[in-house]
Amino acid sequence: MTVTIAHEEHHYIQRTGWLRAAVLGANDGILSTASLMIGIAAAAATFNDILLAGIAALVAGALSMAAGEYVSVSSQSDTERADLETERKALRDDPEGELQELTEIYVGRGLPDDLALQVATELMKSGALEAHARDELGISDLSKARPLQAAWSSAVSFATGAILPIGVALISPKDSVGFSIAGASLLGLALLGVLSARAGGAPAWRAVARIVFWGMGAMALTALVGRLFGVAV
Repeated sequence: MTVTIAHEEHHYIQRTGWLRAAVLGANDGILSTASLMIGIAAAAATFNDILLAGIAALVAGALSMAAGEYVSVSSQSDTERADLETERKALRDDPEGELQELTEIYVGRGLPDDLALQVATELMKSGALEAHARDELGISDLSKARPLQAAWSSAVSFATGAILPIGVALISPKDSVGFSIAGASLLGLALLGVLSARAGGAPAWRAVARIVFWGMGAMALTALVGRLFGVAV
């Protein structure tokens, strides 16, 4: 008796739409809020000023991230729709030319001429626009632009990240609030690197190293500016 075992693979590409926005939002939420609060603390500001700056950074940053992601991804979505409309018109006006174009794509990928023509013909019958969108334009359901998803992911992740330095400021000693925010934020960034690497199937150490490196640089530079100029930055 022959037992057939289903071959299944676990891929991560379907997560790229929301994962990129979520990682960017959380990283920016922790880093920009912490850096701002550290800079103000280095300028010898009061605790209330530090806390107010953190809360303002959370609200403004979350809204800015959502708006920025929505606008940028909407532009990508508009381009995709325009390309699909162009392709739809070409399929209507010159189906033979589009068949030849699709055939050449498959030949270029290594199929023999006859087989490439057969595959292209069958795909043109079952879903011409989908075939051209996927194989000519590189547009598929996995990579399709989703503005609302990107905006929501960015806003929520930014706010979640920004809560960390604000929460640490609330429970840390007032005379060492800047150091407490820096230490906790770097740990948060390292954890974010691990989580994002696992979600995307990438090596964790690489993600942690780059996110902590840039985090340390941003916090140190902002603290230096606050110390030198004695202003909230």
